[in-house]
Amino acid sequence: MTYDKDNIFARIVRGEIPCHKVYEDADTLAFMDIMPQAEGHTLVVPKAAGEDIFTTPPESLAAAVHTTQRVARAIKKAFSPPGIMVAQLNGPAAGQSVFHLHFHVIPRYTCKDLGIHAADPADPAALAAHAARIRAAL
Repeated sequence: MTYDKDNIFARIVRGEIPCHKVYEDADTLAFMDIMPQAEGHTLVVPKAAGEDIFTTPPESLAAAVHTTQRVARAIKKAFSPPGIMVAQLNGPAAGQSVFHLHFHVIPRYTCKDLGIHAADPADPAALAAHAARIRAAL
């Protein structure tokens, strides 16, 4: 597969599509998933092009992991979940639907199921509020 420079995450990184930004540095961007599986579900992407873990440059992958850890800590502080799930999918058979490397950082709660992946868009005001809580915890 050839990297599609017009995939939605590449367009978000370039600022062509708005997002509820949580964190940004020179190499990565973290923003709210618009179809979250739980309140606080955040995505972390490297700014460099790469479809998956196999095609992303190692230095970009390392930067994304560093940001994922930072964002996970902020989500834990902001939402106080007893657990945090980090997911990174590679290929359609694994459930990847956007072919730009990304990490899902999802708060997990005992006895509370996750919502269905990419099923229902969240209220934009709720996403903005969640992003603000996470930014405040960074």
